[in-house]
Amino acid sequence: MTGGAMDVLPAAPAAAAAEPEADEEADPPAAADSPPAPQVSEPRAPDSSRMQMPPGNPLLLSLTLQELLARDAVQVELIPEKKGLFLKHVEYEVSSQRFKSCVYRRYNDFVVFHEMLLQKFPYRMVPALPPKRMLGADREFIEARRRALKRFINLVARHPPFSEDVVLKLFLSFSGPDVQNKLKESAQCVGDEFMNCKLAARAKDFLPADIQTQFAISRELIRNIYNSFHKLRDRAERMVSRAIDNAADLLVFGKELSALGSDTTPLPSWATLNSSTWGSLKQALKGLSVEFALLADKAAQQGKQEENDVVEKLNLFLDLLQSYKDLCERHEKGVLHKHQRALHKYSLMKRQMTSAAAQNREPECVEQLESRIVEQENVIQTMELRNYFSLYCLHQETQLVHVYLPLTSHILRAFVSSQIQGHKEMSKVWNDLQPKLQCLFAGPHGAPSPPRSPQDGLSPH
Repeated sequence: MTGGAMDVLPAAPAAAAAEPEADEEADPPAAADSPPAPQVSEPRAPDSSRMQMPPGNPLLLSLTLQELLARDAVQVELIPEKKGLFLKHVEYEVSSQRFKSCVYRRYNDFVVFHEMLLQKFPYRMVPALPPKRMLGADREFIEARRRALKRFINLVARHPPFSEDVVLKLFLSFSGPDVQNKLKESAQCVGDEFMNCKLAARAKDFLPADIQTQFAISRELIRNIYNSFHKLRDRAERMVSRAIDNAADLLVFGKELSALGSDTTPLPSWATLNSSTWGSLKQALKGLSVEFALLADKAAQQGKQEENDVVEKLNLFLDLLQSYKDLCERHEKGVLHKHQRALHKYSLMKRQMTSAAAQNREPECVEQLESRIVEQENVIQTMELRNYFSLYCLHQETQLVHVYLPLTSHILRAFVSSQIQGHKEMSKVWNDLQPKLQCLFAGPHGAPSPPRSPQDGLSPH
């Protein structure tokens, strides 16, 4: 869903536009005999209008995985030379297919961009950035971070609300000298998505009556999916590592055969007994390193392909699932917690008001309490609207995760294809190698004889 789809709805009331600051001081615990806090958003029996979604419900995402992937394809490549006089830093070339742009970004530029996304879209899945290492950033770490940055920016560039926001366009296309300040300026005095979305005050109307139950079930389901995909990724990484190790072993195996065939140490006549067997064997062994080098190359290619097409896609999906888990925690620790604090503070104010009226305090004191209670009611109303808007966004983000789920079939297809192609190519090299081994099994008169196991033909005595 894009921002344009929201604009057809009427604007939110003024109460939702201004959010008074709640007092951040710790409130004393309520007395045991105090009346219960007012439940502004206590559950009600769902009526028929709540049970049926309004027509043209903007809550629903009508996207396919193909449409999502087609939004943009961003490449992040490492620029070889490091910049800087004293503290060297790595620079990346970021190219966007959608914006037809190619810009240069540092890791800190990604950090500021990430902060602006969280500031403007606190109720959306903002993927995490890879960690920063101040010292000891070796080539392996830099390559892993480049891959993670590529996954991050592609998830952001394909996210429906993010893809229509000016902060993304600036990051992918602005080629000025200071992109960080430009990003910060674009977010100044703008407010977050709740402040700018015209249906924020009506988000509750688009939610199903059992939204809390559905949220809990979806959260548990995605947690289980994340755990399973995490194990799949780990196994895929091990298979890639084994393929690379196999390539190295094959290469060394061939080199050792070649070294054995190239040995120039003279043989004494009493050992050879005028036989040329060892010389023929050495000549045959000497040329086998070519085939084993080819086998090593095929194994390395298969490992590299599976790393790009299988492991990276698994990591992409895991990054998305992790961002969903982070969003659920932000919902509970953020807006939901603030809403509960506002309700608790409102309860304390009402008790103070009751006590002041019973003690016949001065009218000015009572008026001040009444004014504070009205302000707190506005805070509670805004917090309640934010809570429902957060659930509204969570509902959409859950749908977005399910849009990505068919990526599983892409991953499996890539894995199976890589295995078939890799084994097919290596089988051909093995088959081509077999005829070259015939001279290793030549008999005493030069006629080839099949190889025998060491115990064949040996007398038990």
